[in-house]
Amino acid sequence: MIGRIAGRIDYRAADHVLIDVRGVGYLVYCSERTLAALPGAGGHTALFTDLVVREDLLQLFGFTTLVEKEWHRLLTSVQGVGAKASLAILGTLGPDGVSRAIALGDWNAVKAAKGVGPKIAQRVVLDLKDKAPAVMAMGGTVAATSGTEPEVVIEPAEPVVAAQVQEHNASAQAEALSALGNLGYAPGDAAGAVAQAAGADPDAGTPDLIRAALKLLAPKG
Repeated sequence: MIGRIAGRIDYRAADHVLIDVRGVGYLVYCSERTLAALPGAGGHTALFTDLVVREDLLQLFGFTTLVEKEWHRLLTSVQGVGAKASLAILGTLGPDGVSRAIALGDWNAVKAAKGVGPKIAQRVVLDLKDKAPAVMAMGGTVAATSGTEPEVVIEPAEPVVAAQVQEHNASAQAEALSALGNLGYAPGDAAGAVAQAAGADPDAGTPDLIRAALKLLAPKG
């Protein structure tokens, strides 16, 4: 199993890159969001990868974080969702957006991805709703890929800043989710409340997310 690739990008295409790893070229398919974060031809990068093996085909799919890779694995486990549809969903929403959409049951957000119809979007939300909390919790424990060689860079300067912000937000959501779990709230209810709170205030830290989520979880009456 090829779980990670680090090397020089020889060329970029609309849906994949060719990465040279010590003289061996690997075609790695990525979402639009991931491709936009990668350097141009000649630049160095590192990606977590998922290898799909079929009778007549071997394909590598690349991701900047383990959270994104895990969502790809879960999305493709849903009946009717292939690798292309999974990358479209991740490219449209990003891993944090997928977490929020599924936790909130927002299948319309999933449907916004190219090639994903309403029936598939609803199936994604229904099949993965109970799995969203575990993936959201991963956000606070894993980071983006990093190369072993000094010259390896993951993204140019501006995307690095964006990635750091996303990582901070994911960490805050994961910590809030853990706190609500410790308070006895069901994982599905906690995930939905945290996702809604994070959507209302993307810059909120852990304490603010917990307070907002508790208000959403409070009995109405």
